[in-house]
Amino acid sequence: MAFDPIRALRTLQHHHVAFVIIGGLAARLWGSPTMTNDLDICCGRDRINLERLSIALIELRARLRGVDDDVTFRLDAITLANGQNFTFMTEAGPLDIVGLPAGIKDFHELEVNAASFDLGEGVVVPVCDLDDLIRMKRAAGRPKDRIELEILGAVREERSLKKPSGKKGARQPAPGPSPGPGA
Repeated sequence: MAFDPIRALRTLQHHHVAFVIIGGLAARLWGSPTMTNDLDICCGRDRINLERLSIALIELRARLRGVDDDVTFRLDAITLANGQNFTFMTEAGPLDIVGLPAGIKDFHELEVNAASFDLGEGVVVPVCDLDDLIRMKRAAGRPKDRIELEILGAVREERSLKKPSGKKGARQPAPGPSPGPGA
C-alpha cells in the first residue's frame, strides 16, 4: 500500500476523532529531514472517541500489521479500550495508534500542548509540541530515537533563533521535503 497520510488524517477528521500526530511525521512537520513511512498518532481514550476511531479504521480497511491474516481481530471500541498500542496496515498505509507514548502523562497533556499545522487542501491537524516530541524520543530510548534527538535538538535551536511572527493560527509545515511519500 502506498503511504498516504493525508488520506488517513482526512478520514480521522471526518469521523471527529480526537488525536495528535506524534512520531516521525511530527518530526518531519517540525523540520526534521528524516523520512518516515508510517503515521503515528495518540488518541483520546474515552468511549465515544474510541468508537469514532474504530469507525475510521474500518473505513480505512485497517488490519493488524505483522500478524497472520487468519488471526481473528475484532475492530471495535471495546478492543481498542482493552489495548494500548496497535499497529495497523490500512488502505492509506501503515498507521500506529499509541495509547500512552513514553515520557507523556496522558493524551490531554499532548492535546493541550499541540500545535495546529496546515497541510494544505483544507487539512489542518494537531501535531505534538516539539518539546513533547523530544521528551517522547528521549524516554523511548531506542537507537533511532537517540539519533533523532540530535536532529530535533538542532531543529529546536534553529527555531528559537528565528524571530516569532506573533501570528496565531495554523502553522505551515517546515520548509523542505514533504512529510513523506504520498503526502
